[in-house]
Amino acid sequence: MDSTDPTDPSHSWVQHATDNGVSWITLNRPEALNALTPDQRERIISLLDAASADPAVRAVVITAVGKGFCTGADLRGTPAPAPAPDTDTTPAPAPATPPAPTPAAGERVAGDVARTIRQGAQRLIAAVLDCEKPVIAAVNGTAAGLGAHLAFACDLVLAAESARFIEVFVRRGLVPDGGGAYLLPRLVGPQRAKELMFFGDALGAADAARMGLVNRVVPDAELAATAKEWAERLATGPTRALALTKHLVNVSLDADRSAAFAAEAWAQEINMTTRDAQEGVAGFVARRTPKYRGL
Repeated sequence: MDSTDPTDPSHSWVQHATDNGVSWITLNRPEALNALTPDQRERIISLLDAASADPAVRAVVITAVGKGFCTGADLRGTPAPAPAPDTDTTPAPAPATPPAPTPAAGERVAGDVARTIRQGAQRLIAAVLDCEKPVIAAVNGTAAGLGAHLAFACDLVLAAESARFIEVFVRRGLVPDGGGAYLLPRLVGPQRAKELMFFGDALGAADAARMGLVNRVVPDAELAATAKEWAERLATGPTRALALTKHLVNVSLDADRSAAFAAEAWAQEINMTTRDAQEGVAGFVARRTPKYRGL
């Protein structure tokens, strides 16, 4: 398990442990229904990047404690520190021309919002989609806004019976972020996506499963055990083949047939150089169960 730095709240608010080849990322801020601070977001991104690079990690689970899986970004945020006082008393020379107006402290200028979204919510969702290990969302409670998109970006979604999914943005007069308008139409089609985003109604776990947003709904008490079972099964699989399969499926939604077929051929070429592929073929020929090592 990761060592926890008591001076860094992101480490206690995002707990991490690796067990049997599975990286467990657990949001642990139940009093805020696991709304994400920027530090928490950056820690999750870092853990997903580390999972990709670590041969000992062969699957990832993202889950949470309390009644909320994740209710989006923490909009309360942290106020920016006040600027340091200017102690230089030397008179400034008079400008030759009047200076251009500058924004007041804290005033938003064009480009600020787009930059914040690109560097924040979109990086988080991209980290899930680009992780080279299969990622399971074990949704224990309410997943709203960015929290819902965090779940939908995962490769497999398990939901407790009490889980709910809410496209909450319209309730705040906001446009969906975190890749929502990219993810949802690909999962449920454009009309269903618009219905969810236009109305912002809470969607129960069973309805989410019927729409194709959730792979399986389980009783609340069985969520952790089911996630462990699925993740450990993936962790004993051919890790590189799973990574390439994930990549092919993800890019297929944005590619024409020619590009998709070319990507498939190259994925096959790359995968056949792995030890697991050779072991899988050898196991088939010898009529034995292959033992994959993730290499």
